[in-house]
Amino acid sequence: MEGNRRRHHVVIVGGGFGGLEAARGLKRAPVDVTVIDRYNHHLFQPLLYQVATAVLSPGDISAPIRQVLRGKNTTVLLAEAQSVDMERKVLVTDGGDIPYDSLVLATGATHSYFGHPEWARFAPGLKTIDDARDIRERVLLAFEAAEREPDPMRQREWLTFVIIGAGPTGVELAGALAYMTRHSLPRDFRRIDTSQARVLLLEGLPRVLNTYPEELSQKARRDLEKLGVEVRTGAMVTGMDEEGVNVGDTRIQARTLLWGAGVAASPLARTLGVPLDRAGRVKVESTLNVPGHEDVFVIGDLASMLQDGKPVPGIAPAAMQMGKHVAKNIRRKLEGQPLEPFRYHDKGSFAVIGRGSAIGVLYDKVRLSGRPAWLMWLGIHITFLIGFRNKLAVMFDWAYTYLTKRRDVRLITGLHANRLPRIRATSLPGISEEPAAEAEIEPVRREPEPSHIH
Repeated sequence: MEGNRRRHHVVIVGGGFGGLEAARGLKRAPVDVTVIDRYNHHLFQPLLYQVATAVLSPGDISAPIRQVLRGKNTTVLLAEAQSVDMERKVLVTDGGDIPYDSLVLATGATHSYFGHPEWARFAPGLKTIDDARDIRERVLLAFEAAEREPDPMRQREWLTFVIIGAGPTGVELAGALAYMTRHSLPRDFRRIDTSQARVLLLEGLPRVLNTYPEELSQKARRDLEKLGVEVRTGAMVTGMDEEGVNVGDTRIQARTLLWGAGVAASPLARTLGVPLDRAGRVKVESTLNVPGHEDVFVIGDLASMLQDGKPVPGIAPAAMQMGKHVAKNIRRKLEGQPLEPFRYHDKGSFAVIGRGSAIGVLYDKVRLSGRPAWLMWLGIHITFLIGFRNKLAVMFDWAYTYLTKRRDVRLITGLHANRLPRIRATSLPGISEEPAAEAEIEPVRREPEPSHIH
């Protein structure tokens, strides 16, 4: 506040790449900034698949938003945005209404199951730390179940992993899983050979990594197949359940299904009452504001914008550039200047396939693959990680994993006995498969100990 005159209030919804850059860009502006997020941390989503595949811990790729945004004009609130009332200029949250003078929506995207929301319980997607933990536990529990299972056919089902969607997330998951099964786990189990596990990557389009040039796409497919991934393109999923997936008329028996096929914009966009694209994103003006509302901006995965006839990609660099541009436009508006149109500068994009293998494009001209692309991918991700501690931790974990081939963040938290087959005597070493040995081992039942925690 300056005297009795209230300062311009900017509300930013979302603490992702775009939201953080918008808040940082207003750090020294004569405004009050309120950042709203339903989580208290910023998440470096490009490395989330490494949490899911036991390379990194969640804390290595996240940072508290309050720690990142310490500007004197910035307030951080833990809340979930529910709707926007543009007539009253109010953001409605689960904790109450928040008035704004300028609003920046950077809530990102969620999973899209193409009209089949019931598939979510069988094939989790990867957007949050909870998603990554869920996937990690499903994968690790599959190996534990296979170790218990005496039936070879059911054991094979537990050792079959199906990833649906061959975009960057699907490709990275498939490559990491294939490497883990063949190099990190074989010495940990006695009754199963994890190197014989099947990792299938299903893609409905004609090729993997469809947004990359065709020669790089083909290179990625060859590298995936060298890792042992079974790649099937033109494979449209028509159904799934807890025991497998249907691809056309073909049935694939598998107990672990993972989703990397589609994304949909945050449902907050639907509350604006403005035109949306097929993915539910807001069709923004060239200045990134909602049509007819110069006080409401939409950035990142929530924004739909064409540039030179092509959509601006929903990737971290684009969201960061949008966040910086919106902060600049808010400052211009306060100075009585017209808003400037946004232009995305494509510096390149990379997708990692596995150890020492990646593909990438720099400045829409230079095409890289193999080890050079992999080293470039490593450098870019370390650069954009937030926090010195995170950069150091990730570099150490990568070096350790590269040298030892181990995945030491293989944690299963909680009790999951109901998700595993029962132990039979024939599952144990030194027990013959005589009929008398088929008796099940009954678990020891203990009375719960009294808790001393109040």
